[in-house]
Amino acid sequence: MIERPFIVVGDEEGSIVQERSEQVVRWTVQRLKKDYFTKDPDEILEIWLLKDAASYQKHAKEFFNDTPGTPYGYYLPSKRALIMNISTGGGTLVHEIVHPVVEANFPDCPAWFNEGLGSLYEQSGTVGGHIHGYTNWRLPGLQQGIRQRTVPSFLTLTSTTRREFYADDTGINYAAARYLCYYLQERKLLVRFYKEFSANTKADPTGYRSLKKVLGVRDMNAFQRAWEAYVLKLVF
Repeated sequence: MIERPFIVVGDEEGSIVQERSEQVVRWTVQRLKKDYFTKDPDEILEIWLLKDAASYQKHAKEFFNDTPGTPYGYYLPSKRALIMNISTGGGTLVHEIVHPVVEANFPDCPAWFNEGLGSLYEQSGTVGGHIHGYTNWRLPGLQQGIRQRTVPSFLTLTSTTRREFYADDTGINYAAARYLCYYLQERKLLVRFYKEFSANTKADPTGYRSLKKVLGVRDMNAFQRAWEAYVLKLVF
């Protein structure tokens, strides 16, 4: 199926592939463009919707000579492809669609915000015509991290290199980035932060100064304590 800027390929019934193409891919692209992005990726990307775990593992190896590191799905930039085990649901697909569109519009975007935005929308819907993230399965781990004082400061989180961000195997980096984006969304500041950060990335490559500006705070330690208290009250 052609669903610009993607070609969607699947091994379920054609009507099901078409439904996923329209209701997940088109839905996501239209709403991301409405709030954030103006440019499509320069090249056409493929989305492979593989019907179950066996098909996912088999075809990732057969078509891309790759072994998935996640049971859900992932973006493979070198092959311009998103490879999905669609039986796990559409949330990961929405998450992964964010990455190539960010890449096209904000090439210097650091991993923390790229993954924060992507993971925000892995559990999402429409509110007032706009894409809106809801609390999700990452919340309990973050709440435990807050209680155990293992959540990094926002200065540390935003300063992580790509390698440092992904080296965390506890999921805390992902969860902290997601729920920072969630907080900004709930305060109607997330789109403003994206625009401020992406416009000033040369002077502010981590986004930390843009974050302080959009939040309107000077003491980020005090803000983080307030944010942690806010997160501890959330439910999923």
